[in-house]
Amino acid sequence: MDLTPYVESLRHELAVAAEAGGEDARALAERLTAPLESATRLTLLDALSTAVDEITRDLAPGSVELRLHGREPSFVVTPPPPERSFEERDTSLTGVPPPVLPDGEEGGMARINLRLAEQLKGRVEAAAGQAGLSVNAWLVRAATAALESGDPSRLSERRAAPSGERYTGWVR
Repeated sequence: MDLTPYVESLRHELAVAAEAGGEDARALAERLTAPLESATRLTLLDALSTAVDEITRDLAPGSVELRLHGREPSFVVTPPPPERSFEERDTSLTGVPPPVLPDGEEGGMARINLRLAEQLKGRVEAAAGQAGLSVNAWLVRAATAALESGDPSRLSERRAAPSGERYTGWVR
């Protein structure tokens, strides 16, 4: 984006205003226009930067960036990703299709309390956010993927403690 026409327009308006003040005012305006050019460009860049921030907030998750090449600004627009239906988003982001209930089951829900280390909880929340899912939905998908990726009996074999291994902790 070329700022020169805007700077020239301001210079012209200053000259027109100075004409009304006489020869001394016109001479003063001519002396002031050169130093004011840099200030004018900086002010225009500040206004453009503020506009870019406001547009980016309204466009999120898309964005607009203001880049400076030499003395001239340019814009880089990153559009938001296309809207997809819930079903498309569900499968494509996690790689795991939604759980399918066997015929005849009504799909009743059960509640489970799960305790996670703070660090793991943060990672789960971040992964769910990236997938565009709630933490609950992401955990359901992860559990479904784990159970469908292999023989569930092998999971218990891998988790079985070798004889003689000691565990410490507390129990209520």
